[in-house]
Amino acid sequence: MAMTYVLVHGAWHTGQCWARVVPRLAASGQPVYTPTLTGYGETRHLLSPDVGLRTHTADVVRLLTEADLHDVVLVGHSYAGMVISAVANEVPERIARLVYLDAMVPADGETAIDVMPVTRTMLGTGWRVPPLPEQPAPFGLFGVTDPGDIAWLRTMMSDQSLRCLEEPVAQDNPALRAIPRTHIHCTVKPEGFDHRPVPAVQPNGEPADVRELAAGHDCMITAPAELAELLLGVGEPVGAGSMRS
Repeated sequence: MAMTYVLVHGAWHTGQCWARVVPRLAASGQPVYTPTLTGYGETRHLLSPDVGLRTHTADVVRLLTEADLHDVVLVGHSYAGMVISAVANEVPERIARLVYLDAMVPADGETAIDVMPVTRTMLGTGWRVPPLPEQPAPFGLFGVTDPGDIAWLRTMMSDQSLRCLEEPVAQDNPALRAIPRTHIHCTVKPEGFDHRPVPAVQPNGEPADVRELAAGHDCMITAPAELAELLLGVGEPVGAGSMRS
């Protein structure tokens, strides 16, 4: 079945972060879209206290409907796990698979803060939430440690709105349960950023599909070939050439 990949970046990033992955996916003949969510990158001038999860959900739903995309492998990195969950709740008929890439995986009514309580430590007194600071190796800046790559990543980064972390996600559409899911976990991560346990059985009744990637959080920058291979192999049994650890 022909599939379309829609790759959704996480907080503080832009669609440009997928630049090293896109040609590898496109070489397989699959269309690839990498939208930049409202308030980031070239749209950072639109950032306001009113920009939140609903805004970003609408961004992606608009892309899917205006481009009339179907059979979509919808990939969400980090905070965008919230976004793809909300999108799938709204337009499940367009989604072939959800891929949670080192991402937040919410239940109905949860916020990003509920899913990852460590995000509370990022909050200040205002509505702007700045990017996390660089950490000592091996964690670096979102898992990126090469100086050139860090410099490139910094060109994309900008603040996000507090509302993104505080708006709850809806997961109440019965059709959502039928969509298969893949979870890709990056194994190099600082304390406090652990993944939630993935239930042994998916909502659609299939066994859980969990892959590991021996990379830091921004694996699309540091391990694009390995990530692309995993994404091209989603839906294959673990061990069928798509596992990297």
